[in-house]
Amino acid sequence: MLETRSQRLNHGAQPDFWSAVYGGRAIAILNHYGRLHVYLDHILQHNVVFAERQDALAWLMQRIEQHRSLAPDMPTQAAF
Repeated sequence: MLETRSQRLNHGAQPDFWSAVYGGRAIAILNHYGRLHVYLDHILQHNVVFAERQDALAWLMQRIEQHRSLAPDMPTQAAF
């Protein structure tokens, strides 16, 4: 399940900060001067920047799913 909460910092079409919980992991997307930065478990994922929100969200979800398939017995809160 994907639970969401967002905060509008301006009156634009999309929020500048978006966060949710996916697969028990905290995910977030920050729009900083038109570049979307992603956070996994409250940790900025360095060297990863997106132009489209859908791509950023898909990348975060894929990282979580990959981690689950590689280490199904590991706790869900392990950091990358």
